Amino acid sequence: MKSFTLVETLITIFIFGLIIGVVFASVARIYKTHTYAWQQSVAIDEASRGVRTMIREIREAKPGDDGSYPIKKAGDKEFIFYSDIDKDGEVERVRYFLATVGSGEQTQECVVFSDGGSCSVTFSDFLEGTMTSAEVKVSVEGDFGWSQEYAEIYADGGYLERVCKNSCSDCAGNWEGDVVFDVTGEAADGVIQFTADATSQVDNFCDWIESNHAMKVKFEFSWEEDLPGLESEFKKGIINPVSPPIRYPLDQEEVSILSFYVRNSPPIFEYFDADGDKITDYPARLADAKLMKVFLIINIDPNRPPQDFELESYVQLRNLKEEY
Repeated sequence: MKSFTLVETLITIFIFGLIIGVVFASVARIYKTHTYAWQQSVAIDEASRGVRTMIREIREAKPGDDGSYPIKKAGDKEFIFYSDIDKDGEVERVRYFLATVGSGEQTQECVVFSDGGSCSVTFSDFLEGTMTSAEVKVSVEGDFGWSQEYAEIYADGGYLERVCKNSCSDCAGNWEGDVVFDVTGEAADGVIQFTADATSQVDNFCDWIESNHAMKVKFEFSWEEDLPGLESEFKKGIINPVSPPIRYPLDQEEVSILSFYVRNSPPIFEYFDADGDKITDYPARLADAKLMKVFLIINIDPNRPPQDFELESYVQLRNLKEEY
């Protein structure tokens, strides 16, 4: 019998090694592909369950236990509302948002003790990323029972609107007016000053908390911004009401991650009025929204197949079918 030479043996070992390498590489590639497909399937399933829960909770949106309107914020990638999500008889503040979306709220008050005076407040150092939207809700109390008794509101010196003309009462002992202004442009630099200027007929004889004041003004400033990093994390935040008085402390928000793989460039949330027309104006989203669209794009790695998986659903806010 003829035996192998050393050269033939080495060549045989080399070829056998190549075959083993190809086999193991193919097995690893198949395993990696199947693992990726499985991970994508799990991510889609988790996101689908999250959307079903979100739709159910949004559908049952209702006024907060502190009297807040059912919708708190209606952004493109952040939606804040009130709903009794755990059926315990208490209404929670619920926030669904993309992690790159930052938001905040601050409140300041000022008081005027002279007839027809003015007062101002300043918000600063609140911006960490790039401003996308900002608004302020202005409420007043004071001598506002006559058509010539009102306050004019300014943001960074620019005129916004009158508050309490023909809609308030003298020394009500509670906040009135409640006008919301879009101040995105004014707040884009991270500093904004608000001024309330009362007409000369607003006299200083009201005694709600502070004695002998003409006007008190509350500025509830809120904003939304784009933050760097965490582009794909879709989150849920919950705040339970505390009392007394009933309130929703922002520092008690419990946040959980619903998906690590949301790839939305288009809005996650869109809003429609009672006629089914899309609402683009931000203040109108709060007052007129009756129907919402929820849209998520899921992909654990956009740089490789399978392609994006899209989740889309519509939800009608039952408690907002009629005018609230």
